Amino acid sequence: MTVPVSTTAEVTDLLEAWRGGDRTALDKLLPLVEKELHKIAHRYMNRERPDHTLQTTALVNEAYIRLLDQKQLQWQNRAHFFAIAASIMRRILIDHARKVGYEKRGGGRRKMSLDDVAVISDERAVELVALDEAISSLAQLDERKAQVVEFRYFGGLSVEETAEVLGVSSDTVTREWRRAKAFLHRELQKN
Repeated sequence: MTVPVSTTAEVTDLLEAWRGGDRTALDKLLPLVEKELHKIAHRYMNRERPDHTLQTTALVNEAYIRLLDQKQLQWQNRAHFFAIAASIMRRILIDHARKVGYEKRGGGRRKMSLDDVAVISDERAVELVALDEAISSLAQLDERKAQVVEFRYFGGLSVEETAEVLGVSSDTVTREWRRAKAFLHRELQKN
């Protein structure tokens, strides 16, 4: 996600103004972030089968509605905003997977690899829920590692952007990303 510095600063300024109650800031913010929100949603939806019941635009719209409820959040910057957006999109897809597939299949799980979960469809609903549970287990042990997974894997943030959002070094993100993947792999193999 390479964006001109002026746009990055402008987004950060608008986020701060929006948090401060400036309703016009939100109107100015949307055109600046809409394209990137669609890119994030598109990354998620590319992992879906073509006849998936949830469409990219619907995912963006639902995420946008949920983002509107985040105005009390202390936005750090543009990368933080997109990390939160990615997290919200992930939650929407997991809720959808639980509603559509998890119940339908009786909640049973099977062994899989982390790479297998990259294809998220109604058939993969059980795996998506299993991955979510593994990330939740990781968060209980180490919240930051779980955030690294969310920002890198689901949000598509670079190592540098993830480091910026978390306020740590790039080396720390790289190290925690590697350890988090190992943890998730072990968790997913247990089932």
